[in-house]
Amino acid sequence: MDESAQVRERIAAMLRSSPVFGPLSDALRLALAAAMRLHAVPGGSPLFHEGEPADSMAVVLSGGLRAWRQTPAGELLLYNQFHPGQSVGELAMILQQARAQHVTALRDSVVALLDRPAYEGLLLQHPLELNRVMIKTVADRLRGPSDSGEQRLAQTFLVVPLAPDPATCHAAAALARRLSGALGRLGHAGHLLERGPEATLQLDGQPWPRERLLELDDSHDYLVYEADAVCSDWTRYAFRHADQLVLVGRAGAPAGLSAIERQLQQETGWSLKRQHLALLHPADAREAEAPAPWAGGRSLERIYPLREGHDEDVARLARFLTGQAVGLVLGGGGARGFAHLGVLRALREAGVPVDLIGGNSMGALIGAQLAQGHDIATVLAQTRRFATGGERLTLPLVSLVGGRRIERDLRALFGEQQIERLWRPFFAASCNLSRGSTTVLDHGPLWRAVLASNSPAGLLPPVLHDGELLVDGAILENVPVQAMRVRLGTPLERRRGNGQVIAIDVDARAELRADPQLHRLSPGSRLRALLRRGAPAVPGIADILYAAGHVGGASQRGRTIAQADVYLQPDLRRYALMAYARAQEIADEGYRHALEQIEQWQDLTPSSPPTSQPTPARE
Repeated sequence: MDESAQVRERIAAMLRSSPVFGPLSDALRLALAAAMRLHAVPGGSPLFHEGEPADSMAVVLSGGLRAWRQTPAGELLLYNQFHPGQSVGELAMILQQARAQHVTALRDSVVALLDRPAYEGLLLQHPLELNRVMIKTVADRLRGPSDSGEQRLAQTFLVVPLAPDPATCHAAAALARRLSGALGRLGHAGHLLERGPEATLQLDGQPWPRERLLELDDSHDYLVYEADAVCSDWTRYAFRHADQLVLVGRAGAPAGLSAIERQLQQETGWSLKRQHLALLHPADAREAEAPAPWAGGRSLERIYPLREGHDEDVARLARFLTGQAVGLVLGGGGARGFAHLGVLRALREAGVPVDLIGGNSMGALIGAQLAQGHDIATVLAQTRRFATGGERLTLPLVSLVGGRRIERDLRALFGEQQIERLWRPFFAASCNLSRGSTTVLDHGPLWRAVLASNSPAGLLPPVLHDGELLVDGAILENVPVQAMRVRLGTPLERRRGNGQVIAIDVDARAELRADPQLHRLSPGSRLRALLRRGAPAVPGIADILYAAGHVGGASQRGRTIAQADVYLQPDLRRYALMAYARAQEIADEGYRHALEQIEQWQDLTPSSPPTSQPTPARE
């Protein structure tokens, strides 16, 4: 068989296994293969440029491509990856438009190119069949990336020590092994490195032939490459074949750019790699090192504080890297918020991890303690003790109560803990009255963020934040799912959460109405309703302020439910807003509700988060 026939056979074999081109008749598939030409694209090299005429399309035969754009401000926006069997560029070619984005090889790749004249020639010979498959391809692209059908590459990660000293190199090597083990609980994982004077390649500690490296993509879901401490040939090879970089630093070490980073930045494709930094701490470290110095000069998706010997920290890293992190969103609702603890207990029993936590109001108070690492019993006891502390009325010029006791007790509860120094990511949502939008507090003093989220407008004074007024976030969104989904103002790849979102709504919505026989509300009518059995129902100021503070969140509830992967809403209508004495009973109600829902989650396993649809909300 001559070389051109071998090329046609290779292209035809890929088209035959493709879910898009596989259904074609043998005649059209062979004609398509004959009209295409092979094109090698080294890792980091461009295939298509944004703005250029779209005179061809490509089918990926091996390797992987990334679509991306750069904003006028220089911000890099990373889009879809294209795997073997997938096509790219067909829509612009068919419509004769300019390329809408750059397409670059993430790793050494081979594509089959079909130019427009060849496409038009095939269209004349096979108009109905070719039109049908191309329309389907365009429709599938508009719907978004598919999770099935195309040949998948292994997800690849390069673990890079930021310093050549023995301590950092040893820590990075240990992390690479532990990360491979954690990924092995999510799929088939392998750990690759080069060792010894003869540069022997090792896969999971055993020799592996260098000529069989490319086979590993087909037999693994995840591959962890371990870089050398210097920019060696092996490190450069691993860099070209890695989708994501995990830079490894040690707490207390210099945080500036390292020599190996500067060298790798000269390699093509550096900016297209998703980049993370694992910041390693001693096993007994009480809190994480402040991450801000490590972010300087780097384009990082996230900084992960890790403790030696804490397997749950590495498991959390693995879930973030693979898009399987689980975000827990806790809504406000006074004493009904104790139901959050029951739900969390059920999730833990089912093996569902919680990788990041966000909350509003009572959800922020409980979530902050969980993010600190307290167990459920401790959180219940501390929260109940805090909530029953009482508060004094004040001259009602800014608010009805002064809030000094709440601030004092929150300071005592959280100390000077900074949010960014927690081991697990956390945020508190609040309503910014100055801007008319939600402000997400994910750095600074933990007590202050919880206070802002627990300051209902009119009842407590707003918390000042750079001169702006922050109050309870329920005015806009009582269950802050959007804040968990997206960090506003940043590229999608830097979103706050990148996996499943479980939202818990504990806000029982009792109907706020007065007796129809009343003509107006007055202090007298309210007193009679409180003191006289059978008197007409009259809402009090607390009822009115609570309803007013939640009306915006209630109006956005449908959108909130749609944004969550799992939306839990235990029926807590029989519990009063201030029923703190019934904390354990309310927590048990949340536990029972979660158990009922978990039974319906078909894909729930200890290594994979729930994938059920949101449950309908009660009215």
